[in-house]
Amino acid sequence: MVEWTHLTGLSDYAGTLAAMEARAAAIAEGRAEEAVWLLEHPPLYTAGTSARAEDLTDPGRFPVHVAGRGGQFTYHGPGQRVAYVMLDLNTRGRDVRAFVRRLEDWIIAALAEFNVTGEVRPGRVGVWVTRPDKAPGPGGAPREDKIAAIGVKLRKWVSFHGISINVEPDLSHFDGIVPCGIRDHGVTSLVDLGLPVTMDDLDLALRATFGRAFGAP
Repeated sequence: MVEWTHLTGLSDYAGTLAAMEARAAAIAEGRAEEAVWLLEHPPLYTAGTSARAEDLTDPGRFPVHVAGRGGQFTYHGPGQRVAYVMLDLNTRGRDVRAFVRRLEDWIIAALAEFNVTGEVRPGRVGVWVTRPDKAPGPGGAPREDKIAAIGVKLRKWVSFHGISINVEPDLSHFDGIVPCGIRDHGVTSLVDLGLPVTMDDLDLALRATFGRAFGAP
């Protein structure tokens, strides 16, 4: 069974990261159950293992944390649901690509609960939505905005870090970075798409769809 925990308020990043790493170690040693933590952070930027210095365009705006997860720069802040996912891939199949696909499938299924079509794109990590209401991009391609990010790390085949989905963050806070190193597309949220979705609504959708991607919760 997976233990679900909802952390209220804004969770300190460094303290939460330390607690998450400790929980992942306990799972690997058989001392704790798998876990999903749902939380929000205060405004901050995180740098993954592939982060490029030039993609931090406003370094003094918010605190910057070296995350240790895969990926580049991302933003966390109020109005964004972060789900830290600590699962034991020793029992779920030691396949990193399949695990990331399941995270994508989970996000897409949760968004579908609100009639939002989330999609993945080759070479672009995360989940995207097409924006026909916006002017086409370079070359006439439809404009796409990122609505969810994925960044994970494995230690002894136990996962930690996880996903983030934009519910109603201040989208201007993304201006201090090049999110995930992608300059040609923007960032959106459920509320920016015109949907009156609350954090509680999304949490219910995440709980309801988890089993479709990962088996019984």
